[in-house]
Amino acid sequence: MSRSHAPALEQVAELVVVGLGPAGRALTHRASAHGLDVIAVDSHPHRHWTPTYSAWRDELPFWLPASAISSSTDDPAAWTTRRQSIDRTYCVLDTAALHTALTVDDARIVAGTAHEVTARTVRLTDGTVISGGAVVDARGTTGMSGLAEQTAYGVIVPRELGEPLLEAGGAWFMDWRCDNGTDPGDVPSFLYAVRLNDESILLEETCLVGMPALELRTLQKRLFTRLRGRGLVLSGSEPVERVRFPVQSPPRTSTERDIVRFGSRSSMMHPATGYSVAASLGAVDTLVDALRHGRRVGSLQIWAVQRLRNLGLRTALDLDPALVPQFFASFFDLPTALQASYLSGRSDPVGTMNAMVRMFPTLPMAARVAIARTVVGSR
Repeated sequence: MSRSHAPALEQVAELVVVGLGPAGRALTHRASAHGLDVIAVDSHPHRHWTPTYSAWRDELPFWLPASAISSSTDDPAAWTTRRQSIDRTYCVLDTAALHTALTVDDARIVAGTAHEVTARTVRLTDGTVISGGAVVDARGTTGMSGLAEQTAYGVIVPRELGEPLLEAGGAWFMDWRCDNGTDPGDVPSFLYAVRLNDESILLEETCLVGMPALELRTLQKRLFTRLRGRGLVLSGSEPVERVRFPVQSPPRTSTERDIVRFGSRSSMMHPATGYSVAASLGAVDTLVDALRHGRRVGSLQIWAVQRLRNLGLRTALDLDPALVPQFFASFFDLPTALQASYLSGRSDPVGTMNAMVRMFPTLPMAARVAIARTVVGSR
């Protein structure tokens, strides 16, 4: 059991981590394992996580135990304008096992809410001041407004009921077929379908990104329509997953300029997919190493990739709904290495740019015009 401490007037550590979601807990875990004295602050430090976290297998770090993976498939697929296989192993993480694996027993855990965070101090709402050689803000973005969001509504069904909807595949990473009751001009959504474990399957209607994003009740209606059309009538007693979170990191204020961010509050958040957990797990040792040796956190390469990904986000927001399936058809026609560069290559601007450049001539003219306008407008 990690050590919980009552608030004190002032506490000091080599590293202060604010937020104990997956990113903050991973940072606390790995920094402690490397011998740093860590204080971690969270309003509910022992809460268990409920979302479904997924990853490409090649994104996960060597130190993560196999027990943290709940299911995996070597044959995920996307349905865009047609069925397209994805040649990468896709995993669903076991949320409880992940939480358990990221032990924080060697850190000092403070139950409290951060009121003011600077590069060296954290002031809690009760007046406690915590100082550190470094402070990392890993609080996430839940509840923030004015940012592009991803929303989803899903149900968890027994495997024997959900298996036919996978259509002999391992998972639907994206299924853009229009059997969810939408009209051509409606904001599009897709079916995400994956085995959670040996017993159950998640079927989730997802709005990839919107500003504003689709409401959950709209996604619920679309999901039920889609499932009925495919022969699955729900009982109404199925466990439900509701998803709403920003896919953009919030802009920095003048007082936040020098604060190190980590997790979904940072460039770990992929604005075109909404994935951040695997990126955070994969990058945590690099961050710990930089903090231990007093090196600059971040790089020009990471900044360049984020600029390119934000351009992709603006493209997704501006794209005509009818063109979205064709856009992703072009993406999944790319060589697997270029797909991986765009989806996972956080410090690979060349690979990210190559993926975007290779896609462009394969898109319909209307999509190319829309992208050109987005590029011109971003300058």
